[in-house]
Amino acid sequence: MARDQLDYLLEASVEPWLTLRVISFASEDFIEVTQTVMYASGTVPQLDTVHIDTPFGGRLLDASADLDRYRTLLDFARKASLTPEESRSFIHHIAREL
Repeated sequence: MARDQLDYLLEASVEPWLTLRVISFASEDFIEVTQTVMYASGTVPQLDTVHIDTPFGGRLLDASADLDRYRTLLDFARKASLTPEESRSFIHHIAREL
């Protein structure tokens, strides 16, 4: 099952609308993630929306302060993560080990 999930991630990672980046559990630079976050953005930043999962269900955020906070969080995540190419290579390596 785990290998199938990793294979699916590798297949999905080539889609032009998706960016897959791995953050190591050993990373001390990024420890903020406590919930699933999806940041939907487009050409008009005022229309961006954040979807977070909470124990009480999904929640959509579109207030300017919330968007700023999650943009900052995503910037930290990008800096702490492997590049998309390195991420695919890392996932491929793990899948081979299974």
